[in-house]
Amino acid sequence: MPTLTVTAPDGVAEVGAGADLADLLLPHVELDDGDIVVVTSKVVSKAEGRVVEGDREDWITAETVRLVARRGPTRIVRNRLGLTMAAAGVDASNVTRGAVVLLPEDPDASAARLRAVIAERTGRNVGVIVTDTAGRAWREGQTDIAIGAAGLLVLESFEGRVDAHGNELAVTAPAVADEIASVAELAQGKLGGRPFAVVRGRADLVLPAGDDGTGSKALIREDGADMFGYGAREAVVRALVAAPGDDAPFGAPVTAEEFLDLLTTCGVPARVDGATVRCGSEHEGRATILGFAHGWSAQRDPGGVDLRFHRTTP
Repeated sequence: MPTLTVTAPDGVAEVGAGADLADLLLPHVELDDGDIVVVTSKVVSKAEGRVVEGDREDWITAETVRLVARRGPTRIVRNRLGLTMAAAGVDASNVTRGAVVLLPEDPDASAARLRAVIAERTGRNVGVIVTDTAGRAWREGQTDIAIGAAGLLVLESFEGRVDAHGNELAVTAPAVADEIASVAELAQGKLGGRPFAVVRGRADLVLPAGDDGTGSKALIREDGADMFGYGAREAVVRALVAAPGDDAPFGAPVTAEEFLDLLTTCGVPARVDGATVRCGSEHEGRATILGFAHGWSAQRDPGGVDLRFHRTTP
């Protein structure tokens, strides 16, 4: 029977700036080829000197690329790493009062460095995952995810395979790096003082020595490639403001037929005219907002009677 084991050692010393993560881990474990070493982003950040003084809200703003949604004091943002998460990943726990921990500058590079040091000192070929905690859009609670990875497949593709009933699997791609991050956290615990874990039993995911793979960046969707670039309320506001650059999170332009249907649904009589969609200028306000959110920009006819919409460049 396939067996997966997770070991999270006790006794790891407190981590400070400049700490050698391999030195902290290796005395507590015996590694084999094909093991996957999991380490929390907090200890990586501490070792890399990413503990900073200052107001947490100010640091959240500094680490934010774009606000996705806000409910009361909680901000869900897209941060500089491309991750969409609460508070941009800025953490004020387990540090002295008045300080916060920022995410590593480049978690994939951090994972690659630790992998290389482990190989140098032990001769073992392992995969490495750097984890952080994130919420889920449609479920309560949080789980750990991979924000950095080196030396392993982060997505396991089943596309083109056939199940036991003869059905072809078209889009099944388990995010195995996230799954490993989550199972490791079960052994580490939030308050256990166990920042490392070793997962054994999925050596098939570990890449050959010298091949660090795509890293965790392969798990991040491009801005605008998902269906939830803004929160429900924020999407309305951004469409109304229609500021340059705010259209990207709405995604690629819809087809002319789809845009026509949207206008009709919203009470705007319109028609398709070749590559353009036309409607009366008396509906300019509503039609322009819909166009902005769906990738169509408006121009007035020279006579000022109609609006002509053209698809924007995706």
